[in-house]
Formats: sequence, structure tokens, C-alpha cells
Amino acid sequence: MTPLDLIFAVFGVSEVYSPVIDWFPIKLSFAVASAATLIALVAGSALAWLLARKRFPGRNLIDSLITLPLVLPPTVLGYYLLVLLGTRSAVGGFLYHRLGIRLTFTVTAAIIAATIHALPLVTKSLRAAFESVNLELEAAARTLGLNSRRIFFRVTVPLAARGVLAATALAFARALGDFGVTIMIAGNIPGRTQTASVAIYDAVQAGRDNEAFTLAVIVSLIAVVMLYIINRFGRLRW
Repeated sequence: MTPLDLIFAVFGVSEVYSPVIDWFPIKLSFAVASAATLIALVAGSALAWLLARKRFPGRNLIDSLITLPLVLPPTVLGYYLLVLLGTRSAVGGFLYHRLGIRLTFTVTAAIIAATIHALPLVTKSLRAAFESVNLELEAAARTLGLNSRRIFFRVTVPLAARGVLAATALAFARALGDFGVTIMIAGNIPGRTQTASVAIYDAVQAGRDNEAFTLAVIVSLIAVVMLYIINRFGRLRW
């Protein structure tokens, strides 16, 4: 009995899924999660630094809006994005009719969905990491002639490196498993926009339980491996 056979037996799956696995949803999910993580890290770093270092009117409102995707039901958030980015909306209609860019039901939509859910986790984690950095060290670097940009990259980020790694892990894991927003604005188009989580849902709905279980195991293993690698290097001293 192979390890996969044993896993199927433990979870009560009657037969091992024998056909060739369609790797497209896995590859697409990995690509979407990577792109969303990169975008969320760039945008989240700027937002986290702004919230951690600056005091300005509306600061709490911005913080609340960033956190909103964590508390809104995914279908509600997906509906808002569908209305905003659809071809009948002002933004989506302008992009589609004037520039020929369609956002909904594309891979771009899947990246947007994953980024929206990853951004709050990145921002919250990085804000806590930046606030833990001693301001006196940044002030000392400023007296040595470093500007704000160089202080951020040469002092703040290295000192907050573990927080950055944690934010990366959270963003990638969250983006990898996004479902509700993705299916609302990217749809379920096999071979085009069908991510792994959507493919699992589609397989369950069609009664292909073994295919759903196999995809679920693969996604789980990818997530565990990625989190282990990042956490392992997160223990190193910077």
C-alpha cells in the first residue's frame, strides 16, 4: 500500500483517484498566490510604515478599511468587487471600452481577489514588526546622513525581518486558499481561471470526491512546506 493509498483509507475514500491529475489549478493557484503576495508585500509595507510611523487625521479610518476584508463575508466582498470592476461599472467600463482591458473573469481578477484577502494580514503583521523597531536606531541612522528611504531598507526592514517573513507566510497561505472572492469575480472557467480551491469545490459538486480529496491533499502539502521553509529561515539571526 502506497502512502497515498493509506491517506485515502484513513479518510474513508473508497478508491484512489486513478486518472491523471489536472495540474493546471495547482499551477494557477501557485502563480496567483505568488503574484498576490508580492503585491501585498509592496502595498502592505507602505501602509504599515504609514500607520506605524505617522499620526494624521483619518488614520483609524484607513486602518479600519484595510481590516475590513477580514470581517466581511467573502461573497459580499466579491460582490462589491464585481460591481466595481464589471464592464457596466464606471471603472471597469472605462478600462474595457476605452483600453480593451477586461478585469472580471480573468487571471487578473483572481490575483486581485487573492491580494484583497492577503493585504490586511500583511499590513497588520508588518505594522506590528515596524512598531517593535527602536526609533532611536532610526534616529541615529538619520544623524549619520541616511535619508528616509535608505533608513527603511537598511535599518527598519532588517530589524523587522522576522515580521516580514511571517507576513510573507501569512499572505501566501491566505492567497493560496482564497475561494469566495475568487469565484465571484474570476469565476470557474476550467483551464483559464479555475484555481485549486475552486477546482475542489467543482469536483465536490460533480461528485468527484476522490479528485477533490487529491487536490486538497496537494494544496495542503504545498502550504505546509512553504510555511515550514519560511518559519525555518525565520529563526535565523539577521
